[in-house]
Amino acid sequence: MNHDVISWLFMFHLTICSVLIVLAFVQESFPLMSLLILFFLSTVIIFVSRVKSRKKLAILNRELQRAIKGNVKTRLFANQDTLTNELIFSINELIEKLEIVQIENIQAQEARKRLLSSISHDIRTPLTSIIGYVDALSDETVVTEDERQEYVNIISKKSYHLKELIDQIFQMAKIDADEVPMNFERMDLAEWTRELVIDFLPELQRNKFQLELKIPEKSCYVFADKLSLSRVISNLIKNVLLHGKEGEFLGIEMSETNEEFILHIWDKGPGIEKEDYEKVFERMYRNDQSRTFTGGSGLGLAITKALLLKNGGEIWVESIPWKKTTFSFSIPKLRNN
Repeated sequence: MNHDVISWLFMFHLTICSVLIVLAFVQESFPLMSLLILFFLSTVIIFVSRVKSRKKLAILNRELQRAIKGNVKTRLFANQDTLTNELIFSINELIEKLEIVQIENIQAQEARKRLLSSISHDIRTPLTSIIGYVDALSDETVVTEDERQEYVNIISKKSYHLKELIDQIFQMAKIDADEVPMNFERMDLAEWTRELVIDFLPELQRNKFQLELKIPEKSCYVFADKLSLSRVISNLIKNVLLHGKEGEFLGIEMSETNEEFILHIWDKGPGIEKEDYEKVFERMYRNDQSRTFTGGSGLGLAITKALLLKNGGEIWVESIPWKKTTFSFSIPKLRNN
């Protein structure tokens, strides 16, 4: 055992007490000898208690070192010492939080790997196709002008898709870095929704969509960032046009509670399976039924959810395939408007 300065002082103190007890016994000073014996015993008790405390601290330190090295399953056991128990409880709580952080870090690493893999695939696929068509045009293997124009149109379409994918990646990166500027202002959600729907009327008519709009005539004021909220609504409408087009129906309805306004955007398309309700909001999540946005990058819903969270809102989905698939989001009402 390595003795510190205090331990050496204890030993020195015990030695002096022992000498004084011997001298008092030799001089037959029984009152002084009794007092010295009591003092000696109390000193021994304090010293033993200190030794035990050091052993407990050594055990605590050993367990903490195990946690520091990554064994976050370690837990410290309580004893009869109330003061030490408070420390043990705090340490156990800290280790539990470290375990949660470790799990989240592992999950984040796995998600990042999947994200990079999906992004690499999504970028490489259209880029390879673009290079192929460009090479075909350069080698003059295209015979007719119609074929040439078709190749140019394909290149244009795939280039647009690639740019949109890159824009979404940058948007997600900005959100993660908290670099998306938010300009909160008082806005009428009902009126703004109507204006955004008007912009989509030509495309709805071109695709023979039936529109059902149930927006209250009264003002529905919220305090939000107009740009990000506009993107949320537009993305959800685009989602219907892309994935619900077979149902040829777009429904937009607004409801309210005492605390918030809720906007429902729905269609009669193929829908989403119940087990995918939460997964569709994950980055790069895709399957045959998932409602990812233009080009199927798998980032659209993740971006939409992140923007809504920044506006104090929430988003969820409910679906009965081929009957009604609804994306709904809530925004807190503006008080004292």
